[in-house]
Amino acid sequence: MFETGIRQFRMAMAMVSGRRINPQLIQRLVADADATLREFGSPGDDVDQLLDGPFADAETRTHFQTQGIRRTTRRLAAQSPFYAARFEAAGLDPRKPDLDAITAVPPTVKADLVASAGDFLCRDAHPYLSTRTTGTTGKPAEIWLSRYEAELWPAMAALSGLLRDEINHHDCLQINLSSRATAAVQHDIEVCRLVGARSRALGLLPIDQSLDSLLDTAGSGANPPTMLGTYPSYLARLVTAARRRGLGPGDFSLRRIDVGGEVLSQALASAARDTLGVTPNDAFAMTEVLPVSGRTCNQGHLHLDLNMGLVEVLALDGSGPAGPGELGTLVVTPYFPYRDCMPVFRYDTRDVVRCLAGEPLACNLAGSPGVSRILGKAAEVLDTDTALVTPRDIVEVIEQLPSQPWPAQYRARVDHGVLDLTVPAAALAGTTAASLVGRFDERGIGAVVTVDGSGEPLRSVRADLLETTFTTTRPDGEDRPDRSLVGV
Repeated sequence: MFETGIRQFRMAMAMVSGRRINPQLIQRLVADADATLREFGSPGDDVDQLLDGPFADAETRTHFQTQGIRRTTRRLAAQSPFYAARFEAAGLDPRKPDLDAITAVPPTVKADLVASAGDFLCRDAHPYLSTRTTGTTGKPAEIWLSRYEAELWPAMAALSGLLRDEINHHDCLQINLSSRATAAVQHDIEVCRLVGARSRALGLLPIDQSLDSLLDTAGSGANPPTMLGTYPSYLARLVTAARRRGLGPGDFSLRRIDVGGEVLSQALASAARDTLGVTPNDAFAMTEVLPVSGRTCNQGHLHLDLNMGLVEVLALDGSGPAGPGELGTLVVTPYFPYRDCMPVFRYDTRDVVRCLAGEPLACNLAGSPGVSRILGKAAEVLDTDTALVTPRDIVEVIEQLPSQPWPAQYRARVDHGVLDLTVPAAALAGTTAASLVGRFDERGIGAVVTVDGSGEPLRSVRADLLETTFTTTRPDGEDRPDRSLVGV
């Protein structure tokens, strides 16, 4: 216990002073937490305060954020060619900026990363692992991590996961993420290793293969997965396949499902609960701004981790902060020492949220500020005569249709101030185009609906990134090698 106290003190001092944190120190704290849970079954009191920080007090939060920004700008000015030039152009003194002064620095966007990737690498960092964005919203960006980051982030995630009972040594995590997301997959595998859990990194296999793995029908002798990490669109296809095979909650051993990267509708979340036995956690994470992430509370707000970085919400027109009840995009600055190799500053994720109305929060995460769930990408927000229409507005309506068309397929544009929506004919099974228009009217959105009978996908989703390169499936369901690739 004495050694654990020393390790906790050393971690706290590193976090307060802004020095690099020894990943091995956090790994030993993970082992301490695991031993405590095995012996006592509980991590003890004040865990939420330890993990989430003292952010309920606005003055304390501002002080913490100011210190984090100052140590981050000092390092970027000295080590990052891109930000040294950007700070100078904006007239920012990197030695003692405050939260108002940094608004003079234009937000960084994905196009900057793609065009000038080498200038984002810090001179004193050592690139170790390359990862890429999935490319579903444009040309992928390549992000380099240092070995320090690759060890630190999973260690901190493992510690918080253990203390929140999000993962433990009894668990088995099935990872259905694109293999292109190297950092996310490596992160999940390492978290499992640190807590003594098992992991199955499957990638985006054909749906029935992943479903078989959840059931552990291969007879591997291992227990079936208790946790699943994937995208909402892939989860939608898992749920559909499970229902097609007559499966229900009693057929699975899942206790937790984490999804992110796309809009998770209420209809799909309910269907996953009814079919797989677990309500999915609608999380926020993004390769470019790791390790900053967000969790959804029991009232449906998204709460970002303020320990790791500064989070702003900028108005869609870029005029300044979004006000209460307004739409805006999440702009994230990961703090040093959590981001080391290729950090970003005021990175505009283009993920749209709505600011909350301003009343005091009463949710289970009320100690930190919240926003709405992710509503979609800014480029996909449509300005109609009656409302700004977000992708979530459309997905929520379509995925509630009787046909259960998960994931929602549609094409949308504005025509003469009205939402002009094209949906596949199959989506209207059991209803009509007029009824769908009525559903949008109930949300205050004027719409016209066109039916597409081509059967072709109307939008791209991450579940389309199926990794089927080396196998094909015969009609009898047996896998065989793809002979076209033999000898390649």
